[in-house]
Amino acid sequence: MNKPGRLMCLITLVAIMPLTAAADEATFDPFQRLLAQHLTESTTAEGGLVSAFDYEAALASSQTDGLLADQRDRLADFDIRSLEGEAESVAFWLNAYNFFMIDQILTERPNGELVDSVWDYGGRVNPFVDSVFDREKFAIGGQEYSLNQMEKDILLGEEYAEKGWKDARVHFAVNCASVGCPPLRETVYTADNLENLLAENTRRAFNTDRHLRIDADTAYVTELFKWYATDFEEASGTPKAFIRAWADDSVASRVAQTSAMEYIDYDWALNKPDNFPELR
Repeated sequence: MNKPGRLMCLITLVAIMPLTAAADEATFDPFQRLLAQHLTESTTAEGGLVSAFDYEAALASSQTDGLLADQRDRLADFDIRSLEGEAESVAFWLNAYNFFMIDQILTERPNGELVDSVWDYGGRVNPFVDSVFDREKFAIGGQEYSLNQMEKDILLGEEYAEKGWKDARVHFAVNCASVGCPPLRETVYTADNLENLLAENTRRAFNTDRHLRIDADTAYVTELFKWYATDFEEASGTPKAFIRAWADDSVASRVAQTSAMEYIDYDWALNKPDNFPELR
């Protein structure tokens, strides 16, 4: 290739590289805009965290349909082979799960109305219909996934476990659009913020009565510790040890003094502002 030809190739490469990087970083921009517009985070008196998504406001906005469609298109076209390393990969799948959960609520409205709970779609109430967690309908890179596949088969699955990427704190980052869930955050996950947000989410959950409260010598904990006990045991030996590892020192000390563990009934009401006493 002559010098002018090589020069033109270099110019083209330099022009393309920043655009490619920007496109990668912007994968979840539409979702981020939805969160910025319609999610409210609130700190409790104990330093815990609650958040609610204003589905009614999102449905009333002229921007929402376009943002949802844009985000779906970006994920449908996304090449998951381009993900590099643990933090980028975990952040991607957390965002994908959380986006598709919101997308599901906003786009599938029986009789034009928002569901009161994700179980209204089927599963518990109607066992003859797949639950929202089991439906393989969410397109990423030419393949359709279920929410359970994203969470249990990928984020908490064998391949990530073999790589040393399995992290039980994921349970405090995926959001099932319910009051009992650990909060949806107002910023999407990135490779840069992932570790800080996982640690913060978990710590602040243990400062929130819906996820942990102590009465005498009993620790009352979210049912996540019942359903996913194995994940917490793999991480820290016991659920109690996991809490002590990630909670504030004062909370960890109080938990250490308990001798029994009970479970808090999970609140499956939709995570909209009206369902949170703290946000009324």
